[in-house]
Amino acid sequence: MKIALIGTRGIPATYGGFETCTEQIGQRLVRKGHEVWVYCRAGHYPDKQDRYLGMNLVYIKEPRSRFFETLFHTLKSLLHAAKRDFDIILVFNSGNAVSLLVPMVFRKNVALHMDGMEWKRDKWSAPAKSYHRFAAWLATKLPVEMINDSRQLQDYYRKKYGRDSHYITYGASPQKSLEPAILKKLGLEANGYYFQLTRFEPENNPLLTVQAFQNLKTDKKLVMVGGVTYATPYSRSIEPVQDERIHMLGFIYDKDILRELYCNCFAYIHGNEVGGTNPTLLEAMASGCFVISRDVAFNREVLQDAGIYFNKTQESLTEKMNWALENPDDLQFFKEKAQMIVRETYDWERVTDAYEGLFSRMLGKMPEHHYPR
Repeated sequence: MKIALIGTRGIPATYGGFETCTEQIGQRLVRKGHEVWVYCRAGHYPDKQDRYLGMNLVYIKEPRSRFFETLFHTLKSLLHAAKRDFDIILVFNSGNAVSLLVPMVFRKNVALHMDGMEWKRDKWSAPAKSYHRFAAWLATKLPVEMINDSRQLQDYYRKKYGRDSHYITYGASPQKSLEPAILKKLGLEANGYYFQLTRFEPENNPLLTVQAFQNLKTDKKLVMVGGVTYATPYSRSIEPVQDERIHMLGFIYDKDILRELYCNCFAYIHGNEVGGTNPTLLEAMASGCFVISRDVAFNREVLQDAGIYFNKTQESLTEKMNWALENPDDLQFFKEKAQMIVRETYDWERVTDAYEGLFSRMLGKMPEHHYPR
């Protein structure tokens, strides 16, 4: 099959979940004998490679706009791809639903990987939230194959719009510390810090993490990795924190550094409360972290009983962080259980098999009852 992957910033993956998914399933589809083309945003890749991990890369210029960048780049990419002989076009992000009219005109086989409930994210203005709600509704009306990475989202679209979708989750690969000396360069030591990697947006609760940690009496540190592309009043409220125990490291894209931060943390704080299967939660689980997670259905679906949960208050999160300090001998059980869940449910090979099965079914090459749901 000749497959186009569209709607992300591109690869090599340096930003978020959709980019990581593109890189992981793309290279595996290539190894299975398929031809894969990834559409990248030209402005994000000054050193433009023709190929990466066997995948062909196409660079399309994008507007620099917080709201319009994704949609316009996807639209331009689809105009380019619709004129090529792709068997399958996989588009990421439900916000791109309006652009799917382009490949439909050219009678292309299209699958759309839905995003989380973007209209619930506080980072968007009221008009932007309305648009995302409209785009999600529109996706349910189009003759495309819908994909959701969460059973919770799958059930939502079935109950809300009467639309079935394919459940194909994200993946992660179990990993262990290989270069602990990296921590020393960051002024850290193994098992000596709480860790959170996230975009500094209200629905991810990084400010709550900082405030809860400040109530904690401990010599351990708090390491915050992430930020925002476009500064907001919320993101600015996090930066002035005066506590020498708190290390704000900004965006880090180096995979070796991130691996060491995950694998050597005392506990990982997962504050995300909107969306489906969260890639950073999976990475923390795959790295053997003890996870303290925001208590919402999306996170419980993934983490199950391999971590503990906090409510959206400083008191609740401080209590859970303190529980870890008081019960260090009990943490290993949670760590091993989390890695087991990843191996059994969130393996990238299985994820890729599911995509390949869906694509084959779309082309009429596989009976429906053989499709790996």
